[in-house]
Amino acid sequence: MGAENVGNCAAASSHGHTVCVTGAGGYIASWLVKLLLEKGYSVRGTVRNPDDEEKNAHLRALDGAAERLTLVRADLLDMESLAAAFRGCQGVFHAASPVTDDPEKMIEPAVEGTKNVITAAADDGGVRRVVFTSSIGTVYMGPHHAPGAEVDETCWSDLDYCKSTKNWYCYAKTVAEQAAWELARQRRLDLVVVNPSLVLGPLLQPSVNASTWHILKYLDGSVQTYADAVQAYVHVRDVADAHARVYEEPSACGRYLCAGRVLRRGEVCRILAKMFPEYPVPTECKGGAGETKKGCRLSSRRLAKLGVGITRRASACTKR
Repeated sequence: MGAENVGNCAAASSHGHTVCVTGAGGYIASWLVKLLLEKGYSVRGTVRNPDDEEKNAHLRALDGAAERLTLVRADLLDMESLAAAFRGCQGVFHAASPVTDDPEKMIEPAVEGTKNVITAAADDGGVRRVVFTSSIGTVYMGPHHAPGAEVDETCWSDLDYCKSTKNWYCYAKTVAEQAAWELARQRRLDLVVVNPSLVLGPLLQPSVNASTWHILKYLDGSVQTYADAVQAYVHVRDVADAHARVYEEPSACGRYLCAGRVLRRGEVCRILAKMFPEYPVPTECKGGAGETKKGCRLSSRRLAKLGVGITRRASACTKR
């Protein structure tokens, strides 16, 4: 499935206009809302319940929120609610996505919800660009990517492999992104996609998200060993910056990998043990097999050309 430019790639470069962020209370989305407000945008954020003061408090506390942030109720499977949320917006950031091990709860909201976002944005007529938060999981999953090989925006995950390994998150995100490109092409909607690796950094929202749990489980004693596995990491600030840059840059088109350093799980644990010696960080590889896995090399060169600097230090993901 190609990811070439499907519209006129002419996003507004002036600040002060209105954009919508779906799933505004989420991890990446909260940081994106924060950055957009700092840049002077008026932001309309979709949430499940705008009246939930406790859950939305971190958004309402952001600088500029009182003047330029509006929270609205929307459901990805409710086209009318999305159409209402997008009305009057010049741009849409689609960051909302379920994260669960249950395929029934994962696939439909991810795929059909993304289709609804593209359709509602195209129907609106005033939306000049949609930026979709996809995942590195749509890029490198499958036996066809040899260890050590470079992976870039031309690569796609193997859907059969995702299903056979029951990786429903990567399966759903891949199908959703491919559907988004196809529908955007049909509707001639200007779509740009950001594909971040595992995102870490400070939390704005009150709840712990899935990627943060990836680190916490090594600190709270939940696991006593680490897997023989590799993972690419990126800082949440860099991911928010990437979204804003690809929205503002008129020439931005297609997909943009957003990945920092690739680390073995053992390296992650050794970094954590050094930073937090008081916590029971695992010191042994699961099964005593040692650290043998070698990951792919992930290229973020396209983002670099837009001026996005990806944090390279692994420790920055927990401290910055």
